[in-house]
Amino acid sequence: MADTTPDFASSFARNLEQQAPPPVHHLMGPEENVTRIMQTGKVWFVAAVGSVALVVSVLAASGWRPALLTGGLAVLFWAASFLVALSVGLIGWSGCPILEVDVPTADRNKTLTMQLGTMLFIVGGAVALLAILLGPAR
Repeated sequence: MADTTPDFASSFARNLEQQAPPPVHHLMGPEENVTRIMQTGKVWFVAAVGSVALVVSVLAASGWRPALLTGGLAVLFWAASFLVALSVGLIGWSGCPILEVDVPTADRNKTLTMQLGTMLFIVGGAVALLAILLGPAR
């Protein structure tokens, strides 16, 4: 007796091939997206730099110094600080009004760097503050 059960993987692949991709909204076209990222990227860059400056100035004014952290907390703090610095650079690059390549490629690049920069800023900032809070009280 022959096996008559359909091959799920090939059936699934055929269904995917037959489906048309959803239409792209006119506001999400490459030109519109690059323009939006370049405009809002400047605002996000200023907000990121300003929030880092605010946190560092408050910590410095209170007398806190990274030298207070020892061992694993110091490594955690400096690794997280590197992520925050990298994220500020990525956000700044995303908001830069200079296109290094064609618009579709710039759209992909600026979208990815803005998303990655935002994620690294949130994660790096949270981890750095966690290391500070787990350290000794001043």
